[in-house]
Amino acid sequence: MGENQLSNTQLYIGIDGGGSKCRATIYNQALKPLGTGVAGRANPLHGLEQTFQSIQQSTELALKDAGLPIETCNELVAGLGLAGVNVGHFYQQIAQWQHPFKAMYLTTDLHTACIGAHNGEDGAVIITGTGSCGYSHVGEHSISLGGHGFALGDKGSGAWLGLKAAEHVLLSLDGFASSTSLTDKLLSHFNVDNAMGIVDNLAGKSSSIYAQLARYVLASANEGDAVAIAIVTEGAEYISALARKLFEINPSRFSMIGGLAEPLLPWLDEDVASKVSPSLSPPEFGACLYAQKQFNAAIAG
Repeated sequence: MGENQLSNTQLYIGIDGGGSKCRATIYNQALKPLGTGVAGRANPLHGLEQTFQSIQQSTELALKDAGLPIETCNELVAGLGLAGVNVGHFYQQIAQWQHPFKAMYLTTDLHTACIGAHNGEDGAVIITGTGSCGYSHVGEHSISLGGHGFALGDKGSGAWLGLKAAEHVLLSLDGFASSTSLTDKLLSHFNVDNAMGIVDNLAGKSSSIYAQLARYVLASANEGDAVAIAIVTEGAEYISALARKLFEINPSRFSMIGGLAEPLLPWLDEDVASKVSPSLSPPEFGACLYAQKQFNAAIAG
């Protein structure tokens, strides 16, 4: 069978790995989805073994969903868009992985999210989920901002909102900060009745644990709580400023994705909110497009 015949029957898997979950979707050559699997987080900042395990588990679940045998994994051309691989040594460690795929092409979750959001065309995207970051690509120019990870950055993200809420609640319980409805919400969430109970549940924990608290911050802000409003406003101001930086190369489309994209929209500055367009396809489709382009170039070369 010739190379063209091989590529015409080639299966692809697009994998989107972030701080809370790893989602994998298998596509045929015509880019029709065949099956999807979701596993735990896949950010190498939280451990390489966890990342590899989540990639493999989501792949196996996607194969099962597609009705394909596990051995098909060796025939898949994989595109991986992972959080954390903007850090050089993490990229190298993932790239050197003895992976189970026919071929693997690695890039950042930002890159694949942008490809998916605009179906392979130029554009800009901001991810606001567990973390936060932005990417814009127009012609030969690209801008990548944020994505510094918890707790060095990720302002405006779910983890950042949760961290700021916990910080204020602990100060408030010790009598150093104003009262807030967030206090009762966090005490109830952890089923504790004092500051040290909150500390017991948060000390040394990962970004995904803090991100679980974001919904309380947004709920309190929407209820008119001054502390929560101040936190959400500060986060939204950063996301708005991030968007304006991405707009400097005049992308034709702009999308926001992630769990906080919709809840944060009413808090963004109007000049930014008015430019938001729906994401056309999910990040794992962007990862598939990326893999297909790289694979076709490799076999053509």
